[in-house]
Amino acid sequence: MNRAPLASTPFQELPLGAIKPDGWLRDQLEIQSEGMTGHLDEFWRYVGPNSGWLGGDGDSWERGPYYLDGLLPLAYLLDDDKLKAKVKPWIEWTLASAREDGQFGPAANEDWWSRMIMLKVLIQHAEYTGDERVEPFLMNYFKYQLAELPNRPLQEWAEARGGENLISIYWLYNRTGEPFLLELSQLIQEQTLDWVGLYEDYPYWSLQKAFDHRVHVVNVAMSFKQPALRYMQSKDKQHIEAAYKGISSVMTYHGQVNGMFSGDEWLAGTHPSQGTELCSVVEYMHSLEHLIRITGDGSFGDILEKVAYNALPAAISPDWTVHQYDQQANQIMCTHAKRNWTENNNEANLFGIEPHFGCCTANMHQGWPKYTARLWMATEDGGLAAIAYAPCTITAAIDASTDVSIRVATEYPFRETITMTVHVNQPAEFPIKLRIPEWCSAPVLLINGQQQPAMNIEKGFAVLRQVWNDGDELTLRLPMEARMISRSNGAVGLQRGALMFVIPIKERWQKHRTYEPYHDWEIYPESPWNYGVSLKELEQGNPTVEDAAMVRQPFVAENAPIRLRMNGRRIPQWTMELNSAGTLPIGPVASKEPEEEITLIPYGCARLRIAEFPVIQS
Repeated sequence: MNRAPLASTPFQELPLGAIKPDGWLRDQLEIQSEGMTGHLDEFWRYVGPNSGWLGGDGDSWERGPYYLDGLLPLAYLLDDDKLKAKVKPWIEWTLASAREDGQFGPAANEDWWSRMIMLKVLIQHAEYTGDERVEPFLMNYFKYQLAELPNRPLQEWAEARGGENLISIYWLYNRTGEPFLLELSQLIQEQTLDWVGLYEDYPYWSLQKAFDHRVHVVNVAMSFKQPALRYMQSKDKQHIEAAYKGISSVMTYHGQVNGMFSGDEWLAGTHPSQGTELCSVVEYMHSLEHLIRITGDGSFGDILEKVAYNALPAAISPDWTVHQYDQQANQIMCTHAKRNWTENNNEANLFGIEPHFGCCTANMHQGWPKYTARLWMATEDGGLAAIAYAPCTITAAIDASTDVSIRVATEYPFRETITMTVHVNQPAEFPIKLRIPEWCSAPVLLINGQQQPAMNIEKGFAVLRQVWNDGDELTLRLPMEARMISRSNGAVGLQRGALMFVIPIKERWQKHRTYEPYHDWEIYPESPWNYGVSLKELEQGNPTVEDAAMVRQPFVAENAPIRLRMNGRRIPQWTMELNSAGTLPIGPVASKEPEEEITLIPYGCARLRIAEFPVIQS
């Protein structure tokens, strides 16, 4: 799936626009367009008409490119003329800004980092529109980089994030085969922080108390794909192994129950009241999308779904008008108050326009659109692979004469069943690969109503090789069982399928500050939160499952499409510390409080919640 001498990859991203969202996923993208993404340029000066990326004298660094990196794929996925009209001036100004030497962008800031983001924007634009100006534009810029980098090397953020530059270089190399591009990519690898070496012998075992680019949570989220991108050129298995070791180490020492790792600016340990920055959520998703493409390992799809369906919606208001800088797994209130952050200020967990700092305000928009665009990928043996599950329609050309579309109808991750209808213009033989999550022990597959025997599973994918006819229907059922995830101090989290379940806390939203037309909000608790769950009930089996109807916005407490019921007790000695849920008492915990029935809902539906809870003694 790469031009030689780059290593072939098992999967390849489909061009932007080949996958169209349906069902609840399209609803999410439309809500996003109706909220901040579709209007941010109208009231937030950093991406307004005075932006340096539009020729003005305003912000000339990362915020404009960050915004476009989400706005552009959203506009094209929805085929929304209003959003496309917002995108166009940025693209036109950027292409017109090219200098004779190949440099581009605002003259007021020549930092390499912000241009790395805009390069990713331009290749998405080229894939969707076929704009013939993009390739020569990139070619000239990369010649400029090759000439300039020896004297003006990557520094600071660019040095930490050089892998982002490799994405666009390899994209152009695969299209043109220009040898100097591989020379440039090698130079950038040499100037980028050595993430491979870091993850071979990982030193950051605890909450960090000083800044270093190696412990900055967003740098870490971006870093995981860098060793794999290096592997495509080096073909050194150590580079692939470093990506696995890096994720394992970071999750061991800083992992959170929502699939993310902590980082309230710097890596912050495993305590469930530490924060996780929203930028790190969307950047980790993007890294995972590249890792599954390069390795073909379905386990990265499991992590990707867990982050997308839990951590991403939890940090954004249901109407997509405000967000948090930091979310907490155990989040008992969101207020202007001091917390045990490594570095962030007292506003970091408010739901607002620009809480703490504006990078997330600009960068949050890429999460759902890029996830949508990578739900399925092409395979190196001429087929299609389901990377993650959500309602969508995929359109692709299998060969010069065969067109295929697959319609995916599902309410997953809230439901177990995924129905895929294949349409082809003529009978055709090609593989379809369906990711089977590690949490599913007994998947069931039907083809045209006939249950299939034991599936052939390769690296987490069921491989179906056969002749496909128009109208063939695949039904995949992924039975979900509630299971306990062990955490520190004998605490547990509760997972069912891709969803983590939490004890929701009744929310009272209170305006903190107004930025017309939106507001900053504090959220106060209106119900108790210090519950533990019954060890006896855990030993006896699954909690009671209750389904509810799907509505347009399922990621809100009152609309939760699925609920779990089990018994628990209050734990009076578990109290608040520094405006957050305190350290969990070591379990199993004795409690003389009366037993109560507890209702749990998906993590992404609750803005106040307990996601890690103590276990009560029998």
